[in-house]
Amino acid sequence: MKYMKSIVLSSGIALAMLTSCVPQTTKQESMTLSGLNPTDFKKEVNGKQTDLYVLKNKAGMEVCVTNYGGRIVSIMVPDKNGDMKDVVLGLDSIGAYLPENNQTDFGASIGRYANRINQGKIIVDGEEIQLPQNNFGHCLHGGPNGWQYQVYEANQPNDSTVVLVMNSADGDANFPGNVKATVTYKLTANNAIDIDYTATTDKKTVINMTNHSYFNLSGDPNLKITDHILYVNANNYTPVDSTYMTTGEISPVAGTPMDFTTPKIVGKDIDNFDFIQLKNGNGYDHNWCLNTNGDENQLAAKLSSPITGITLEVYTNEPGVQVYSGNFLDGTVTGKKGIVYNQRTGICLETQKYPDTPNKSHLDGWPSATLEPGQTYNSRCIFKFGVEN
Repeated sequence: MKYMKSIVLSSGIALAMLTSCVPQTTKQESMTLSGLNPTDFKKEVNGKQTDLYVLKNKAGMEVCVTNYGGRIVSIMVPDKNGDMKDVVLGLDSIGAYLPENNQTDFGASIGRYANRINQGKIIVDGEEIQLPQNNFGHCLHGGPNGWQYQVYEANQPNDSTVVLVMNSADGDANFPGNVKATVTYKLTANNAIDIDYTATTDKKTVINMTNHSYFNLSGDPNLKITDHILYVNANNYTPVDSTYMTTGEISPVAGTPMDFTTPKIVGKDIDNFDFIQLKNGNGYDHNWCLNTNGDENQLAAKLSSPITGITLEVYTNEPGVQVYSGNFLDGTVTGKKGIVYNQRTGICLETQKYPDTPNKSHLDGWPSATLEPGQTYNSRCIFKFGVEN
C-alpha cells in the first residue's frame, strides 16, 4: 500500500512538474518582445487568413508585421542605454484594426494611391475616372476600402524577411488595370527596415505606395513628438489649401516654418497658425520635395528623440516625403498596452510621389505616377535606426 502511494505521489509530482513547466514555456515563447500575442492576429477577414510575422536580426531588434493591410505593428530598437523601446504606434489585435472599430492607417502599406487625389478624379487615355471620395471630396489613400483594409498574401522566407502580395483586380476602387503589387519588408543587420515595393499592370493606371507608420522615438506614446528633432533634405514643398489638397505650386521652405534643412524641434513652429500653411494643415501635413534626385543613398530625412537618443534616418528613391505630425489623433483610439493616442503622439514620414500627381504631372517639377503594361513600378524606403548620446 505504501509502495502504491509512493508511485501515485511520484506520478502526481511528475505530472504537476510537467503541467506547470510546459504551458509557461509555451506562453513565453508565443509572446513577442514588444508584448504582442500572435494568436490575437489570427483571424479570417473577407475569406482570407491574417497573421503576425515577426522579424529579428542578430542585434536583437524586432519588427512585427501583419498581412492585414501590410501593417508594421511594432518596432523594438535599443535606446542610448541599451534598453529596448517600441517606437511605433499600433494596435494589439486584428479586430482592433478592422474599420468598423478603428478607421486608422497605423503602419499600413498604402495603395493603390497614397495621399490625396483631387475630387477623386483621374484621366487615363482621355477617359475621366471617378474614384471614391473619402476626405473633403478627395480620394485619400485609395479610398475607404484601400489596401490598408485588405489582406495581403504573405510568405516569410526567413527570420528577417516577409513578402506581401496584393492582387488588385481591374476596377478595384474604380482604379483601372489588374495590378499585382509586392511589398517586401527586410530587417537588416544594421537595424534598418528596408521596404521594397514593386507592381505591374495589364492596363494603364496610376500607383503610389507608401508606409504609414506613426513613429514616437521616445518609446512612450503618452508623450508628444513635438520634442523630436527633425531634418528634411528639401529646399521646397508643395502648399495645400484648406482641404489639404496641393495647389500645384512648389514653394521654397527658406524663411518659413517649413524649413527643416537645419535640424529643429518639431514643435517649434507647429502652432504658428499665422502662417497659413500650418493653419491649413492643422500643423505639419505636407509633402516636401526632396533634394536627393531619387538617390536612395542620400539622406532624405532624419528624426531623433532627446529622451532616448534613438534616431531614425530615411532613405528613398521617391521624389517626396509627407511629414504628418499626428494632428488628428484625438484620444479616440486606444493602442498597444492600453495607451490612448492623443494629438501629436506620432509622426509619419511617408515617402511618395507628390499628392495629386495624376492631375498635376503636366506642371513643371511634378513627377509622374503612371504605370503602363510592360513596366514595373519600383519604390524603396529604408527606415534606419540608431542612437545618439
